[in-house]
Amino acid sequence: MLPPAAHAQVSKLEQHIAAVREDGRFVPARALQRLQEVETQARSAPLPVRAEFLTQLSTVRMRLGQNDLAMQLAEELIAYARLNKSDVALAKGMLCKAYVTFAMNERRASHLLAFEAERIANRTDDLPVRVQATISAGQSWAEEGNFPFALAKLQAAVDLARQSNSPSSLAAALNALTLLYTQMREYDKGFEVLDELLAVSGTLASPGRMAQAKNTEYGLALDAQQPQRGQRALLAALALERQLGARGMVAVTLVNLSDSYLKEGDYARALRYANEAITAARLVNNEQVEATARLNIGQALIGQGRLQEGKQSVATGLAYYERTANQPDMQAVLLEYGMALEKAGDMRGAVTAYHRERGISNQLFEKQRQKAVYELQEKYEAEKKQRQIELLSRENQLKSTEIDNRRLQQRVWWLLALVLAMASVIVGLLYRKVRHANVQLKVKNQELKRQSSRDPLTSLYNRRHFQEFMRSHAGKPQPSYGGADVVGALFLLDVDHFKHINDRYGHAAGDLVLTTIAETLHEVLRETDMIVRWGGEEFLAFLPAVARDGLDDIARRILNGMAAQNIHYQGQTIQVHVSVGFAPYPLAPLGRPLTWERSVNLIDMALYLAKAHGRNRAYGLRGFQQVERTTLEAVEQDLERAWRDGFVDFSVVLGGTDGMEKTVTQANQASDGVAAAAIT
Repeated sequence: MLPPAAHAQVSKLEQHIAAVREDGRFVPARALQRLQEVETQARSAPLPVRAEFLTQLSTVRMRLGQNDLAMQLAEELIAYARLNKSDVALAKGMLCKAYVTFAMNERRASHLLAFEAERIANRTDDLPVRVQATISAGQSWAEEGNFPFALAKLQAAVDLARQSNSPSSLAAALNALTLLYTQMREYDKGFEVLDELLAVSGTLASPGRMAQAKNTEYGLALDAQQPQRGQRALLAALALERQLGARGMVAVTLVNLSDSYLKEGDYARALRYANEAITAARLVNNEQVEATARLNIGQALIGQGRLQEGKQSVATGLAYYERTANQPDMQAVLLEYGMALEKAGDMRGAVTAYHRERGISNQLFEKQRQKAVYELQEKYEAEKKQRQIELLSRENQLKSTEIDNRRLQQRVWWLLALVLAMASVIVGLLYRKVRHANVQLKVKNQELKRQSSRDPLTSLYNRRHFQEFMRSHAGKPQPSYGGADVVGALFLLDVDHFKHINDRYGHAAGDLVLTTIAETLHEVLRETDMIVRWGGEEFLAFLPAVARDGLDDIARRILNGMAAQNIHYQGQTIQVHVSVGFAPYPLAPLGRPLTWERSVNLIDMALYLAKAHGRNRAYGLRGFQQVERTTLEAVEQDLERAWRDGFVDFSVVLGGTDGMEKTVTQANQASDGVAAAAIT
């Protein structure tokens, strides 16, 4: 037992470390200084105090971006806990390691550590540690997309926090539960929990906790289509963060305010807060916040008509995402950038941004497809190995039987006939089982081949199958049909505003839209036509034989077929339109057929012209004129300019119930001006 003086000293040290905990969460630089002041005492203190000190020091190092030091401290705490057989200290160490691993972008490893920390914490009577571990496990399940498990964990964390009589633990649990309801789009329940969170945070006399709650309110209000409430929450959070001196939080809140005003079209305020965010971000070396602020500045300048300045600022912000190879965020940024340019009338810039965004989308889709194929292949290999093990086991059994038969033959000659008969039966059974296994293997191989050529969501052919088909069939002459002008044809479709559908209704609704489009294409096209899921929300149709003068009618059928679909999802109706690019196949400028890859590239450019000029329409490339006056490379580089200059003929089919059609050639270009004017 410690003497009274030593006990008082330990108690004072414990209070000091507890007081630092709030700074560690919101002002880590100040917390680090205060922890270093007592490091010598803390490392020689009794186990609970030393464990809490190492926990706070690891957390602070992580929040300052010093992940290597944070990991060393977490490992030190784990080793110390195991040496002293303390589950409370071990749970804290595992949680620290989980947080640092997450900061290093190793999410699956982080989740496993969080689950292990919860298991260890539940062996203890320390309610605050159990609350923290249960929250971490719930957040891990949410990050893996398992919302039912996440909800059960976070509701359990709230119940434990109420039992602990710790307002700070209850605030942390309520904050995590509000964020989960926001992710699940259950906004009414989210606001109910938020009300309690704000009330509990108000009792803590902690500007940091209240600022955190206000930021959570902003996220919920933004997703629930209450932007004014979200702005008020951000402004309140900003005042609290400045009062606290939480420079990192200030930088993030400023860039969120900039984004909020940008969405409202208040470009002056968006510029003001974005510039303040850059200054704040530089104080804490937060490159991501600075890059996001640059993007917001660029879009605000574009909105004000200062196009060139805006593009330069966006390019500066994009450089960060390119350097960090953050493809999902890069895709979202390019889509917003393209819409800003389109709204400002810079159609060429918008098409370029959309092309880049679609390229990233295709890369992500291809990675996802490859992952599915690899997983299927691994499953097949595992089953194959299991079958081999079973066959070897049967062979061993057979050999054992043969040995037993020889022994019996040597001992009991009059049982020879019976033994041979039994052996024959066993061999027959084994032979039939082997045959059955071979049949199953053949079925599995056929299934694997089918799955490798089909998209798992829509059951349409995938891009790989189409590429293999075209390699073996491209360039073959079209059959003659009684003198009729019969050609092949390629149609490329892209769902209009598909990101908005995902954002508003969720990815399950997006999947329903894609499967409905696949079914509609089967209805409006023939059984002999090849329909392909080209990537993401794009579809390609290859028609091997169709009348040349019927291409516009097919495009009209596609547009009107899609527009006629009212997709019902969770009591809401989703209206879907598509943009289409199409052309006869093969295309043959100067009498030389183009490869199918170049043909697809041209109709892809036609598709983006349809996007840029209003969507819900089809642009068909009929053919070429006077190409000898230019080069095919120049046409491919800027199809819209080639159209305006009269080198290509276009057919434009408008979507909707009227199904209007208009052909734009060099002649009407001269009278109507630019291409966009002809189809407005």
